[in-house]
Amino acid sequence: MNYSNLILALAVSFVTFIVRSQDRKVPNIVVIFIDDMGYGDITPFGSTTNYTPNLVKMAKEGMKLTSFYVASPVCTPSRASLMTGCYPQRVGLNWGSDHIVLFPGDPHGLNPKEITIAELLKTKNYVTGCFGKWHLGDQPGFLPLDQGFDEFYGIPYSSDMWIGNKNWKFPDLPVMRGNTIEYLVEDMAGQAKLCSRFTEEAISFIKRNKEKPFFCYIPQAFVHAPRMASPEFMANAKTAEEGQIEEIDWNVGQILETLKDLKLDKSTLVLFTSDNGPAGGLSAGPLRGRKASVYEGGHRVPTIAWWPGRIPSESECDELTGTIDLLPTFAGLAKIDLPNDRVIDGKDIWPLLAGRVGAKTPHDRFFYQQKGNLSAVRSGDWKLLTNGELYNLKEDLAESLDVADENPEVVKKLQRMLRDFDIEISSNKREVGIVEGSRTLVPRPGVVGEDAYLPTLVLMKRDKGQ
Repeated sequence: MNYSNLILALAVSFVTFIVRSQDRKVPNIVVIFIDDMGYGDITPFGSTTNYTPNLVKMAKEGMKLTSFYVASPVCTPSRASLMTGCYPQRVGLNWGSDHIVLFPGDPHGLNPKEITIAELLKTKNYVTGCFGKWHLGDQPGFLPLDQGFDEFYGIPYSSDMWIGNKNWKFPDLPVMRGNTIEYLVEDMAGQAKLCSRFTEEAISFIKRNKEKPFFCYIPQAFVHAPRMASPEFMANAKTAEEGQIEEIDWNVGQILETLKDLKLDKSTLVLFTSDNGPAGGLSAGPLRGRKASVYEGGHRVPTIAWWPGRIPSESECDELTGTIDLLPTFAGLAKIDLPNDRVIDGKDIWPLLAGRVGAKTPHDRFFYQQKGNLSAVRSGDWKLLTNGELYNLKEDLAESLDVADENPEVVKKLQRMLRDFDIEISSNKREVGIVEGSRTLVPRPGVVGEDAYLPTLVLMKRDKGQ
């Protein structure tokens, strides 16, 4: 017997066991990020229109977060904040190159120098996957595989950026696997399949990586326009919105059941939320405003956190929290130090999610934006808009009564916060990613040569003679 080889084999086995044991001490993390879903669109948050039993069950087994915010009321800036733990102004994505969000072929994107949730978790041996709508840049260097994800299956931008949208000269909508285009969405039947396909890919990822810590990010394309659900959900729905929301609910149920079947539920944190407030045909519930609005309906989103045995069941948290807090919270759970070479705006909210007695929001202020600009601040129950309106959200959640005149000292205090943030962000903002010679991933139908690959916004300007 070769004892040297035996000892080497035993040593390798021991090290592998230790690494895997250490890995299993950190939780799996699943983030389900819905597109354009409003605060009042699901049953746990008051909807009587949409039937969402799986989300009801998720809320009963977990925690509702009723004051959970996105950092922007539109797609790209909101996603940039979730991925980086920063306000979008800080990472240069509060605005695209020439529009509030990124368009096909846009030269702008999330700077590869930014540290995403995926990149941070990979330092702790996490396997990472993104399944759904990316919308943080479609050029080389900006796509998920360049931003810390091991796998990507999805669309590079919004589902309405396709040839079916006659308001713009879009190319076809590509569905990608990694950096390769797998097929094109050609009709509404193809749009209707996106939700289930993203979920199937996410479940496959979870099953293949059940022995490792994983981060599974599922940014669904539903319920962004154009809207159509799978036939079995459209059959009993009065509207496409209802069909899509109920299909989302069913898919959430499939993910949670998969985790239970694999006996991963006790070791997996799942967070369900939306990227901004509701677009047309959807509901903000009791809140004023909608998608793109500075009011609560634009920024406050329906959110449920689930981790059986760790997050208390049938619980509710009304403390101020948001998507900017996910990166530092996940880092804390994974025992990872935050980078010290940059400002991170989010805070670790695990004490709140764990239901610790006396836990409070770590934020003494939170900032809103509209059309890419700083537009409001919330501190405690008070919210001041840059146009001078002041609301007490505890007494007036619907923001129906401007009380600025009755509270001049509060106005002054919050105005200072707005000024301080403006100054601080100007001094500590980082550069957006920019590439030269950007082009669309696929050509516009019926156009030949390089013109077929012109970025959508460049084409628009040329058509307008700009």
